[in-house]
Amino acid sequence: MRIVRYSLDGRAGRGVVVGDVVHELPGGNVDPGPPGRVVGKLADLALLSPCDPRTIVCAGSNYAGQIAEKGRPWPKQPPLFLKAPNAIVGPEADILGPVEVRRLEYEGELAVVIGRTARNVPAACAADVVLGYTCANDVTAHDWRSDGQWTRAKSADTFCPLGPWIETDVPDPSALRITTRLGGPVVQEGSTSEMVFGIGELLAFVTRWITLEPGDVLLTGSPAGVGPMVAGDVVEVEISGIGTLRNTVVCRG
Repeated sequence: MRIVRYSLDGRAGRGVVVGDVVHELPGGNVDPGPPGRVVGKLADLALLSPCDPRTIVCAGSNYAGQIAEKGRPWPKQPPLFLKAPNAIVGPEADILGPVEVRRLEYEGELAVVIGRTARNVPAACAADVVLGYTCANDVTAHDWRSDGQWTRAKSADTFCPLGPWIETDVPDPSALRITTRLGGPVVQEGSTSEMVFGIGELLAFVTRWITLEPGDVLLTGSPAGVGPMVAGDVVEVEISGIGTLRNTVVCRG
């Protein structure tokens, strides 16, 4: 099932993609329920972020290739940080690059969307609390890492594109290809099999202290190849079995 959020007549709705059309999805995250009436063709709808998270927890340095590329020490436990909800935007939305930032970076990632309240979740039971998966771009203002903490660098408006939908049927999330393109050429390519800490381990670690609610998001890290993007660039994050998230970078004064 592919779950979307869309804008129609000035209101946000929630639906499921069936073929090339979107049907209403009246249920909640725990029990989405059967598709309802047809809303319209997928191509004609403006898609929003497929979820509206209260909490966005992110794992840093979680791909072997990126650790080697950056010369970082192997982490003994998942390095975590947060992104603020104001950073969320959907597919085709603009990424607003602050004019004073000299290096704005893309980071293609697999996002885990929570479907049930998650607290002290054993790693082996992680799938029980997951609604599905989507594509993410962990946009980062590299200059602002020097703040001493990453609030501004990671949480400026539009710094967390998600989409295009939540795919609930992913047989093996540990074997997905992640490809990031910048204006067409591939700039990142990796597999979720390269994660240092798998999804179960991450959820077990996070939910020891942070309760995640339906609709919340866990970003799982980015493969090697993180790099700069500038105004006018079209950045695409494609994950096999899920879809492609596309956004354009614009300059924000």
